Amino acid sequence: KVRQWQSTAEQLTQQIAKDSRSIPLYSQRGDARFFLGEFKDAVADYNQMVELDASADASHWRRGIALFYAHEYDAAARQFERYHSFDNVDRENGIWRYLCQVKADGLEKARAGLLKYEKDDREPFGDVYRLFAGTLQPDAIIDRITQADVTDLEREKRRFYAHLYIGLWHAVHDRPQAAQPHLKRAVENSWGPKAGYGPNYMWHVGRLHYDLLSQQPAKNSKP
Repeated sequence: KVRQWQSTAEQLTQQIAKDSRSIPLYSQRGDARFFLGEFKDAVADYNQMVELDASADASHWRRGIALFYAHEYDAAARQFERYHSFDNVDRENGIWRYLCQVKADGLEKARAGLLKYEKDDREPFGDVYRLFAGTLQPDAIIDRITQADVTDLEREKRRFYAHLYIGLWHAVHDRPQAAQPHLKRAVENSWGPKAGYGPNYMWHVGRLHYDLLSQQPAKNSKP
């Protein structure tokens, strides 16, 4: 897969040389670079999309995620704040703003600044959001998914998101040993890698974050 993404990025670079104002080309190369873990280069391509079309800014959640992994936490948080004006239902966006704010400003400010939602979101994001708000624990989320009266496919979908975000929750709170098993389960999930564009992108997020943690020296997790 790495060689495939490298080849894709190289081909897109050649195409961009011939058509430097093509937003789809920058979008595709940004994705390929992100999947390769080249986060700053992905940000550059996503930024270029907005340079070419300012209307792409508010909805550009991929740029927010790439900024997070490029360690540009303030800029990433602002991106997710702008996305909230575009979509005030998607709690996934609020979670990412929280992740960015923990890195930029600390846990207390991040929790106090959690975006407010008045409409229901897709499952399991109501429970996941309560995890980030500090009012629900990971085991309760998984138990509710196990007990839900849903199809096997829907259960696997919910498990993917639950394990992904429980893993990210542990990781951002500096508990890498607790994060890794959840991220591993998200990566091994049967639905994520085959899902549509947005969920598949998030599967790559899980894969990349798991790889980053695996490369870090082992240390004890904080309680």
